[in-house]
This record gives sequence, C-alpha cells and structure tokens, in this order.
Amino acid sequence: MTTPQVAIVVRTKDRPHFLRRAINSIQSQSFTDWECVVVNDGGDIKQVELVLASAATSDDPRIRILNHEESRGRWKSANAGVLGTTAPLLVLHDDDDSWHPEFLDRATSYLSQHTERDGVVARTEILWESRDGDSFSVERREIFQGHLQDLLLTDALLFNRFVPIGFLYRRELHAELGLYDDKLPVIGDWAFNLRVLARGPLEYLSDQALAYWHQRSDTSGAESNSVTGAGRDHDRFDARIRDSELRKYTENEGLGLVLYLTKFIDQRFVDVEAGIRHEIVDASFWNRLKQWLKRR
Repeated sequence: MTTPQVAIVVRTKDRPHFLRRAINSIQSQSFTDWECVVVNDGGDIKQVELVLASAATSDDPRIRILNHEESRGRWKSANAGVLGTTAPLLVLHDDDDSWHPEFLDRATSYLSQHTERDGVVARTEILWESRDGDSFSVERREIFQGHLQDLLLTDALLFNRFVPIGFLYRRELHAELGLYDDKLPVIGDWAFNLRVLARGPLEYLSDQALAYWHQRSDTSGAESNSVTGAGRDHDRFDARIRDSELRKYTENEGLGLVLYLTKFIDQRFVDVEAGIRHEIVDASFWNRLKQWLKRR
C-alpha cells in the first residue's frame, strides 16, 4: 500500500451527531487520497463505531479509530492523531466542523505548486447554529477575518487568525517545531500557529470560503464550542502564553525595554482618556451655551 497524501485527524468525545456530519464532510471530498484517524477521547466507543458503520461509505479502509479509554484532552488527542498517521500533509478536522467538497483538492494542489510554503489556509466561514429538534440549523453566516489579505505574525500576535479546519500544512513542521503543546487545555492551535508564522507568512487559497467553523452560542456541555463553552480558559491560557514568552525575552534582553513600553503605553491610555473627557466637557459646554442663546 502506498502512503496517502493527506492525514486527517478528528478528535471526538460523545458527540455522534456532530461526528456523523464530519465524516460525511470528509467522505464527500473530491480529493480521495487521504487517511483519517478518529481519536475517541474517552467517550463511548460504541457511538463512534455506529457512526462509522452508518457512514455513506461504511467500512471505509481510509478511516480508523484510535480509542482512549480515559479522556486525555484536546491537544494530547491531536498529537496522538498526528503520531498515528504517516501522510506528508496534515489537517485537524474538529468533529463539529465541515468542509466544502473541494477543500482538499484545492489545498493539496496549492502546496504541490508552492513547495516553499509550510501550509495554506482556506477562507473560513463561521456558521452560527442552534438546536432544531434532533439536529442543528444554521441561523447566520459570517466570514472569519475576511478583511485580511495574508496571514502574518503581526496580526496573529493579538489573537488567532485562522482555525484548524481551514489549515492544511506539512508534517515536517512538527519535526522542526515540535507537536502541539498538550499542557494547554485550549488555544493549542494558536500557540502552534504563532511558531509557524514566525517562520514566514501564509496565504489564503482564494476569496471563496472552503472551510466551515460551526459555532453555537446557546449550548453547553458536550454540544458547546470551546470558544463559547471554555471562554475563561481561553483568556487564562492566552495570558499564560504571553507571560511565558515575555519571560523568555527578558531572560535574554533584560527588563529595560519592557518597563519603558509598559509605562509609555499606560501613559498614552491616560492621555487618550483625558482627551475624551475634555471633549465631552467641551461638547457639554457648547450645548449649554447654544440652549442659552436660543432662550435669549
């Protein structure tokens, strides 16, 4: 057997309705030279087996299950999937997301033509959905970061500018940068993306959305999306990543520049707030004067 060109890692735990949609998304790809490992992170393995048995192409030899008896977390599961596959190109397909049928075809074609690129990102559309009986229906759509022309480190320093469902990348990145940080319960993708972008910018495939990031603002528990269901963890570990990198910087460069910039930025905020208050006072004075003149 030849090595497939793309490895797809799907992490799941007790979400058979979402997993069914994900498997359908994968099997509907026009590009067929892939392998897929479904990492069951401590969930009911029978549910996963039933989903695969009822897939459009059941007994698909390209799909296999990696079962964890107990939950190990998002990024240990991601790493297990990475290590459990061999294809030179990788993508994480979360169990509640989906693809346009041409995503893999166009992304692999791009990387074969641009051998200097570490990966490529598809425009991603956020699908806001809510429960509709036994399924979910889409209420509204929006393009994620649609104003960006390229994917740059300068932009990603503020927050994550692309998510796993739209990112096809070369396996060799893990050999050079390491695996996902499995000590992080969330935002492991952002931490990895920063290291990727530190090597160089990435491009979008096109202006067409080929990846779909499903989100639900009114759900909790297993049905929630990590952005909405684990928001406090996102904030907490965002701060921890920044603090860790800051300490690395100061170990080599000292505290001088950091202390200066901290005070400089704080003073600018003070100046801006004072200016706003001054404008409000001025506006209030002129409004009162106008009203007085009208009465005269």
